[in-house]
Amino acid sequence: MKKLERSLSLISVIAISIGGMLGSGIFVLPGLAAAKTGSSVWLAYLIASLCILPAALSKSELATAMPSSGGTYVYIERAFGPILGTVAGIGLWLSLLLKSSFALVGFGAYLSILISIDPNLTRIVAVFFLGIILFLNVLGVKKVGKVQIVIVALSLICLTLILIFGLPEINKAFLKPFLTNGSMGLMSTVAFVYISYAGVTKVAAIAGEIKNPDKNLPLAMILSLFIMTTIYVSITFVLVGNIPLEALEEDLKPIYTISNMLGGEYVGYAAAIIGVITLISMANSGVLAASRFPFAMARHKLLPTFMSKLHSRYLTPTVTIIITCGVMAIVILFLDVEKIAKLASAFMVMMFMVVNAAVIVLRETSAQWYNPPFKSPLYPYVQIFGIISGIVLLVLLGLMPFLSIVAIFILGITIYFNFGNKTRRTGVLRKYGHRPALYLLYKKKNKEKKGFTPKVAINDNVLDGQFVSNAGVVVPLLGNENSPEMLVEIGAAINRREQIQAINITEVPNQTYLDAFSDDSPIIHSLARRISGLANAKNLDIDFEAVVTHDISETIDELSNQTNCDWLVMGWNGKAHNGILVRNPIGWLVTNINSDFALFKDNGVRHIGKVLLALRPGRKDKNFVAIADRICQFYDASLTLLHVVPSRFSKDIIEDMEATSSAIIAKASSKSEVIIIKSDDPIDAISKISASYDLLILGTPQKDNWINVLFGTGKDKFTQKSACSVLRLTMRDN
Repeated sequence: MKKLERSLSLISVIAISIGGMLGSGIFVLPGLAAAKTGSSVWLAYLIASLCILPAALSKSELATAMPSSGGTYVYIERAFGPILGTVAGIGLWLSLLLKSSFALVGFGAYLSILISIDPNLTRIVAVFFLGIILFLNVLGVKKVGKVQIVIVALSLICLTLILIFGLPEINKAFLKPFLTNGSMGLMSTVAFVYISYAGVTKVAAIAGEIKNPDKNLPLAMILSLFIMTTIYVSITFVLVGNIPLEALEEDLKPIYTISNMLGGEYVGYAAAIIGVITLISMANSGVLAASRFPFAMARHKLLPTFMSKLHSRYLTPTVTIIITCGVMAIVILFLDVEKIAKLASAFMVMMFMVVNAAVIVLRETSAQWYNPPFKSPLYPYVQIFGIISGIVLLVLLGLMPFLSIVAIFILGITIYFNFGNKTRRTGVLRKYGHRPALYLLYKKKNKEKKGFTPKVAINDNVLDGQFVSNAGVVVPLLGNENSPEMLVEIGAAINRREQIQAINITEVPNQTYLDAFSDDSPIIHSLARRISGLANAKNLDIDFEAVVTHDISETIDELSNQTNCDWLVMGWNGKAHNGILVRNPIGWLVTNINSDFALFKDNGVRHIGKVLLALRPGRKDKNFVAIADRICQFYDASLTLLHVVPSRFSKDIIEDMEATSSAIIAKASSKSEVIIIKSDDPIDAISKISASYDLLILGTPQKDNWINVLFGTGKDKFTQKSACSVLRLTMRDN
């Protein structure tokens, strides 16, 4: 399959992003916006930019994790699944092409300054320019990017000159009243001009065609947003300071008006020319981004496959470009574009909310394949602000958002069930989502899985592709371990049988074909060599394999069943709980796995000579002592059994506890002792004493705090505060 060429430089990407914003938002809307709020219109533009910032940061993160053409559609589809992905793709495609159509029709006000046009022919002229845009897009985005740079440069020069000559001419009397309709009028204007910034995220749709997207994509979004915020705020301030409000309110060509006022007739003509080509540039940028949505959807088999074809020479999605421009031509000629564009733009606000939610879902599930080079700062507060501000904007827009969302949802779902309902892909949320009531009430019961086959591909280029059937311990390696060898060694220390199964697991999105990973990477070769070296050095029987899967949790669960292992041993970062909407894969395994489960938090200790076993109340001490003793024998280490008791405990109770524990630990083969400490803060007590040991062994808490379970914020505080490495054991008979 042919791939899109990465031909866009940073400057081209910034130009395309600015071109997506630098159009009707400044050449047409300021007058209409001023009618809603007065001279405070510049403040409305500033607040709107703050509301769009979370979406820009979130899309930058998502785009660097998934730098492929399709943008928002791809992110939503991978986070929430193909149904919502189809709705998002169709909705964003329609909203962009409608907004671009509106720009082409809107440029008539500026064109009428230059030439005499029959009002009935204005739309035909717009379609003619649409044909030029189609031609440029078919030739390739590299040429589009170069044209965009020239147009954006001319527009910025024009606006800069207006700013330079307009600021000294500001009439303070025109700046009053500041708020004509109070604070609600201001906030309504924020919702009205919000769409002016929507183009800042358009470039995410062409991430597959950007050079060095990890760096250039987020940088282009942030820089273009800053540039456009400066332009919008400063130019609107100059407009309200030079043009009486009653005149500005009805002006659809304010840039021409201010230019004619400051520089005379010929300067006004020059501004009109720039207004015309800038609005065409906006439409051009819209076609470029909009055509990539159906292209990506067709590649994912959510639309007919012929829409995924690339031009043999220019490597551009010619079919979707032609379809997009064809629909735009129909809209320009026959529909009330302005009204429909506003409805579609309201859906775009909703999509930005979903984009912010997608970042939260992908981060909280810890999907292994989700590893963005750029991460949004101040997570999750930025995303939460973006969602809340989006809700406020939708409310302020009234009935329009509801109508647009319902209409596009119906259309998107209809298309999905006609073309994409046979897809087997699922979103991350479906794999890891759950209802909190079921989580709180659910207790794992041993059950046979009838007919379940894990969705995995085994890398068998170097490996034999066979799992040992009698391994005592299975050690899944997810690629985030400090030392895979140390984790496997811990598994060997726990093992009661001869063999150990180590498995490197790579999770990829459902949208990625598993057979694309049939060859072993250099990382797999290196890991196989290191595990083999450990086996030879320690005289261990370790079988190493590598698999690729769509679902880590189900794959690990099934592999533990296939090997009939006693223990599953995994690396751990200390997170203990699941969330209300999403669940960390490890959290799911703790609840569902049939075998005993060990989580190892590696704090960098490489020689284990002293082991501390700290038992929580209610545990069967002998079972934990047996495991701890096995580990001590493996490392030739000493064992200390620790009890931390409240200060209110009497001397008699402590003596009875010490006697009972001494009798249990006396059965251990390793050198051992019992220590009992009085403290009302067991976390602090264990933290301090752990500094004298190399490995702390703990049991799983019997009950999770329900608040932590609901919100997924819980951390095992004993583990977090420990000065040494920690092994947390979950045994099913305890």
